[in-house]
Amino acid sequence: MLNNKKDLKIAALAAFLIALLAIPIINNLGLPPFLKSFGTLGISVALFIFTMVGFLLLNFLSRWFLILRQITKFTIVGGLNTFLDFAVLNFLIASSGIVSGTGFSFSKGISFIVATINSYFWNRHWTFESRNREEGLQFIQFLVVSTIGLFVNVGIASVIVNKIGPFGGISPTLWANIGALTATAASLIWNFLGYKFIVFRK
Repeated sequence: MLNNKKDLKIAALAAFLIALLAIPIINNLGLPPFLKSFGTLGISVALFIFTMVGFLLLNFLSRWFLILRQITKFTIVGGLNTFLDFAVLNFLIASSGIVSGTGFSFSKGISFIVATINSYFWNRHWTFESRNREEGLQFIQFLVVSTIGLFVNVGIASVIVNKIGPFGGISPTLWANIGALTATAASLIWNFLGYKFIVFRK
């Protein structure tokens, strides 16, 4: 079972940051008609609540499935990193107006690197609670695993955005975010396995 007080506070901080980072993403994408009545603030509050409910549910289930202890934390950190990645990406898209091509791949690389640095500290100190004193070596291992994750992430996003392209009336900005979301899902699986069994192994 998770350390309730400490983990609840950390999860609440992560949920708050997720809600905060959602604002620039929503502002760049706009809200679909069926969500406009909620507004940006309403969606942010809903994300906070959704994150905390998910945390509490997985926390409860971790009593019977010990692996859920790390998966719970990794999921929260992954959500935070995803929103940080998307917030930086959408800031760069809004600032430059570039939604495809090499410029998009460059922006996606920057947003991924920012999220990866954030990921290291959260995963080292909270998800995997690493006590490894060789932090330099551990960070190098983290960078190697994350660099492979970067190629998986940027590669998949670039193929979806630049090779497949938007269809069915989807806007280029929304399509860029769909590509980024698909890439994030693939790289999250790789990163969890790499961090657990290579970087932060006991």
